[in-house]
Order: sequence, then C-alpha cells, then structure tokens
Amino acid sequence: MESIFHEKQEGSLCAQHCLNNLLQGEYFSPVELSSIAMQLDEQERMRMAEGGLASEEYRIFMQQPSGNMDDSGFFSIQVISDALRVWGLELILFNSPEYQMLGIDPINESAFICNYKEHWFTVRKLGKQWFNLNSLLTDPELISDTYLALFLAQLQQEGYSIFVVKGDLPECEADQLLQMVLVQQFQRPRLIGEDAAARDRRVQMQEHAIEGEPLYEAPVMMDEDEENLQKALALSRQQIDMEDEEADLRRAIQLSMQGGTRSEFTDSMSPNIPQSSETSDSLSSEELRRRRQMYFEKIIPLYPFTCKVIFQRSGAQSRHADQDASMNEDMLKAAMNMSLDKVGTNSKPAEEK
Repeated sequence: MESIFHEKQEGSLCAQHCLNNLLQGEYFSPVELSSIAMQLDEQERMRMAEGGLASEEYRIFMQQPSGNMDDSGFFSIQVISDALRVWGLELILFNSPEYQMLGIDPINESAFICNYKEHWFTVRKLGKQWFNLNSLLTDPELISDTYLALFLAQLQQEGYSIFVVKGDLPECEADQLLQMVLVQQFQRPRLIGEDAAARDRRVQMQEHAIEGEPLYEAPVMMDEDEENLQKALALSRQQIDMEDEEADLRRAIQLSMQGGTRSEFTDSMSPNIPQSSETSDSLSSEELRRRRQMYFEKIIPLYPFTCKVIFQRSGAQSRHADQDASMNEDMLKAAMNMSLDKVGTNSKPAEEK
C-alpha cells in the first residue's frame, strides 16, 4: 500500500490530514485552511453587523473566539466544506433523513468524511477496495465491502457525524494502480500511540540486554478456552502421575504378599539399597524381611498421597477420609508388616513349620 497517500497525525491538524488523504496529495496546508477560516469569520461578522454595531448580539459575537478554527489547528466543517467546494465536491450528512430516503448503498459512494470530538478522518474507495485513512493509524486500514456498512453503523453508534463526499474526486496514482490489483492486509494497523509505545518497550528491552539485566516479558493473557485447556492438561498429567505411583505401590505390595523372585524385587529397589548376587531361595527369611522393610520405608514418604488413595478405595477409611495423612502412613505400615510377617512365615523351611 505504498502508493496510497496517508498523511499521519501532527498536532491537531486532523482536518488538513483528512482533506489531503481524501484528495490523495498535499493539497492543503494549515496556512491555506486558516485563510479560509478567517474569510468565514469575516462573513459571519458582517452578517452580525447588519443588526447594528452597538447591538448586544454583535458585542457578544466579537468577544467570542472563532468558531471556525483555534490555536491547536482544529478547523470546522464549514472550513472543510469550503475547501472541497474549490474542487467541485459537496458534503451531505449521511444519517440525515433526506439522504437515507435515497436508499443509496454505501458501496456505491466514493468517500466519507467522519468527525467525532474535533477529530476528522477519511474513508475512501481506491480502485475496487475501501480504506480507512485515519491519520491516527500507522497505515491505511483495508475495509471489505461487506464490512463497510457495519463500520459506518458502528461509527454512528459511537456518536460520529458522517458526511458523504459527492462529486468527482481528482485522479490519483493509487486509484489507477488499485484498479488493476487487489490489496491484501494480514495485520490490522495500530494507532500511532500504540506503535510508539511498542517501540519504546523494544528499545528498553535492548538497553536492559546490553546492560546485562534479565529481561522479563509481560504475562500473556489467555482467553477462556485456552485457559480451560491448560487446566485440563494439567489435571490429566496429575492423574497419569498418580496412576503411575499407584501402580508402583500395588506392584510392591503384591510382590511382598506373594514373595516374588529376587529379580522382580531388586528391579524395584532403589540403587542406594545394597543388593547381593544370591537368589531369594538362599536368603534367610529375616534377611528378605529386612530388605523389603527397607524398601517400604523408602517408598512411603515418596507417595503419601497415593497411600491415602489406596486406603480410601479399599474402604479402610470410608468413614474417616478427612483424618490426618500420618494416620494413613501408620495404617499402611501396619498392613505391610502383616504382609511381611505372612511372607516370613511362608518362606520358612518345611521342617521348621
């Protein structure tokens, strides 16, 4: 969109930017618009003087500031209308009953001038597409044909006054070029203030990086659906971890109850627990009991939550689910000791039974 003339905001000269963006060139300067405003002021003064220079109305009029311009660079609709009249263009109020009765589709117009709280900007058709040429934007904003009517309706709801530009606009390079090609815009332009703030943040981050200070990005705000998805994934990971812990503990208890082989048992033991090359048959029942006791004493602190879940599912704490976690550990130790006693008894030689 480099061929589109887009004059950006300077001070309060939005009326000048609005006219130049409409006509697609540097047609007006503040001096020229001020000259038009002063001519309008003089015409109004002469009309008020017809009632007498000594009249109260004339005295009040002369004490008031100009209604067509001010020191900030603002110009009235009368100034804009007179400036366009030089080019054979006329402004008609878009939401007036007279224009609405005509039933003209906005797509069939050529341009609009919008005003709200002393800010003016142009919406114009260039080639076969519509563009928002607001001087407060970093770049022209592409507006689709289907969105144009909604865009204008939204402006009206926000309190904007919209004027239809009637007449033949002067030829411009952008209009001729965009008759042959279509513009695609993948990212909407930002307001100039927002763009400047983003540049300031980037400069500040670069300065911190040069000084060796850590950079901290602002937290990314997630929408509700993404936040719910993250929560669901976290709960899923917790459930998988809990099931893995329960599987490990159930396997250990089953090995203890069944007196599994040493290869199964030692595979589950921590590397910190000393192991022997002897088979489980050559170990004494006391040695086997001692090593299993070491394993369970090590695994209980690692899975206190899992231990609690197992007892609740077995019904041991169905009436006391809110008791302290330490009671769960005591009950689990007792159950394990019973299983170890049973294994120790079963593992004695036949002649000792």
